[in-house]
Amino acid sequence: MAGITHVLETILYCTDLREAHRFYADVLGLRAVSDMSELGMGFRLSPTSVLLLFQPDESSKPGREVPSHGVRGPGHVGFAIEGGTLDAWRTRLRGAGVATEQASTWKTGARA
Repeated sequence: MAGITHVLETILYCTDLREAHRFYADVLGLRAVSDMSELGMGFRLSPTSVLLLFQPDESSKPGREVPSHGVRGPGHVGFAIEGGTLDAWRTRLRGAGVATEQASTWKTGARA
């Protein structure tokens, strides 16, 4: 049996879909691959990976075509960036009004 090759999709939940679309499309520059609906929207991350943003009140309704799901509270997704571009990304995010909550450097030298 072959092992897992990659993450197919990641789902985050947000109540303000318009603001989420602005952030992921305009600030991060992700390409939308679905139109925004009451349920949410999708962004292509790579040829084999999609980020889905769902409105939890809609995604948790019973009787949908796919299983109902939804969560409340904070979530987390980490995006990889090219080496040497962290400072440029921080500048871009700060210019879009996104504050850095915490900067970290791990024992390996990796920074976030």
